[in-house]
Amino acid sequence: MPSLIPSSDQPQLELRGIRKVYASVVANDGIDLVVAPGEIQAILGENGAGKSTLMKIIYGMTAPTEGEIYWRGQRVQMSSPNQARALGIGMVFQHFQLFETLTVVQNVALALPGRPDLDDLCQRIHAVGQRYGLPVDSKRLVHTLSVGERQRVEIIRCLLQNPRLLIMDEPTSVLTPQAVRKLFETLRQLADEGCSILYISHKLDEVQELCHSATILRSGRITGHCIPAQETPASMARMMIGKELVPCQRPKPITSETSEAKLQVQALSRTASHPFGTALKDISFELKPGEILGIAGVSGNGQQELMFALSGEDPLPARQAQMIRLNGQAVAHLDSASRHAQGLGFVPEERLGRGAVPAMSLADNTLLTAYGQGLLKHGLILRNAVDQFSQCCIEGFRVKCSGPQAPANSLSGGNLQKFIVGRELMQKPQVLIAAQPTWGVDVGAAAFIRQALIDLRNSGASLLVVSEELDELFEICDRIAVIADGRLSPVVPIEDTDVETIGLWMSGIWPHEGMDHSPEIPSISQPASSAMGSEVYRVA
Repeated sequence: MPSLIPSSDQPQLELRGIRKVYASVVANDGIDLVVAPGEIQAILGENGAGKSTLMKIIYGMTAPTEGEIYWRGQRVQMSSPNQARALGIGMVFQHFQLFETLTVVQNVALALPGRPDLDDLCQRIHAVGQRYGLPVDSKRLVHTLSVGERQRVEIIRCLLQNPRLLIMDEPTSVLTPQAVRKLFETLRQLADEGCSILYISHKLDEVQELCHSATILRSGRITGHCIPAQETPASMARMMIGKELVPCQRPKPITSETSEAKLQVQALSRTASHPFGTALKDISFELKPGEILGIAGVSGNGQQELMFALSGEDPLPARQAQMIRLNGQAVAHLDSASRHAQGLGFVPEERLGRGAVPAMSLADNTLLTAYGQGLLKHGLILRNAVDQFSQCCIEGFRVKCSGPQAPANSLSGGNLQKFIVGRELMQKPQVLIAAQPTWGVDVGAAAFIRQALIDLRNSGASLLVVSEELDELFEICDRIAVIADGRLSPVVPIEDTDVETIGLWMSGIWPHEGMDHSPEIPSISQPASSAMGSEVYRVA
């Protein structure tokens, strides 16, 4: 339980009457906020409640329409992120602010004053990564990093600035439980040293564990305050969404042992496409109708390469076509459009750039994958049909936006995620592959998406869900496996394992294929060799 809020006569940050109006949306409406030195304050709310807009105003990325900002008692005009950083304000973004064609160290250098020596900065990045459990290769190009690895870069870059106020927008959305615990130790240490922290997260158990206080936003206005340690995740969720959260309903799978697999992966191996990638090593599994298979793992262990191979973004040579079979047909050599035509749907982990084109409207983004849903005729776009499909997605998946013509990058991260998931589910794919399906989505929307995935499974479709949220996988999946260093663990029924066991497997330790999966698994603190003897397989 977090300690009491540190007392101070002078706030670190104070907002008075902050209002932000866009053309058709009031994002913030009369926000008053006080943050004390050493306070960890959560900012809670549904997707589109105005949290990220408020943080961008504090960080100087967006100018308020009305209102005043006071920094350590002095009124300031926050005109740019450079000014915010000079004052001592750092921010970890939900949508990463990284140049993909530059290396990690070059991206970090751009956020630091002067012209730091890159070799020295590489050592500092390594030291911070080791200290806080956020390992990253400073010389890798950002476009070769997974989402989880990019999240680490954002956090390290911020920590190197020695901030006095640290803004964190969904910092743990793609981190492992072990990395989250290490990050919390870091944040508590920073708070003890007087650094204030504004913490946005939809993981309410984390808010309860970490934060001194919480401010709740709804529709751009502050609707309440609470002390998380005195609440439950359920009560905070109720404050956020204004009603009770309905748990997912997952009946037993409808598949049977005699059902023919819709997706078969047989001894899938391939070298990494770049020097920093992860090679896939003899991966085999099958996916039957009416089931959800979950794949857990620490980011950067081959998830991205597996998704590229399965979706068709990175096809294999024709001689290896049999490694992936979709509805009985060899497809490993086919591109993504050909696999989509055969009933494959795909939700990528990167919603901006791969799931949607940021500057294009939602209607135009619909055409990226749903063009086969009666939206074209003789090669011409049927605009009314496109708008109608987009509007049905917006309404059916409760996407907060101004309509089908809203640019994708005008939506909050969670609302864009709902649109992308909805676009794929509305096409009723026979096989759906989803990576991080509820990344950055509020608790109500996450429950809605998870139930939608379960409903698709109940209709007889096959789903493969890749996620670093173990609670999510245990809530929706029928079977689960772990990927580590490009290898896949045994696939086990969800009722035959638990979060602790899968967390251990994520470190690369799991039983042999033929071994019974029910025996007691040692805790992470135990040496694997002494705890499990010769019955342990360790990924090299």
